[in-house]
Amino acid sequence: MKYCLFLILVNFEKRDIILIVGVLLFMIGLIPFMAPIYAVLIAIAIYFGIKFYVGHSQKSIKGIIGEGLCADCGSKINDKKCPNCDSAGI
Repeated sequence: MKYCLFLILVNFEKRDIILIVGVLLFMIGLIPFMAPIYAVLIAIAIYFGIKFYVGHSQKSIKGIIGEGLCADCGSKINDKKCPNCDSAGI
C-alpha cells in the first residue's frame, strides 16, 4: 500500500501537491455552508481551472521566450544566435 501511494505521489510536482491540499482545505471550508456534493464539484472545478490557466500561461511564455534570452541584451535567441549581439560583432 505504501509503495502504491509512493508511485502516485512521484508523478506530481511539489506545486501540484500544494494545489491539491489547498483545494481540499477550501472544500472542507465550504461543507458547512452547502451540500458536500456541491463543495466537491466546486473544488474539482477550481482544480482543473487553475491547471488549465497555468498550462495555458506556460505555453504562451514558452512561445515568447523561444530558445532563451540573451544574457547581454535580453532579446530572444533564434537559431542559437542573438540577433542584436551576433550581427553587431560583439
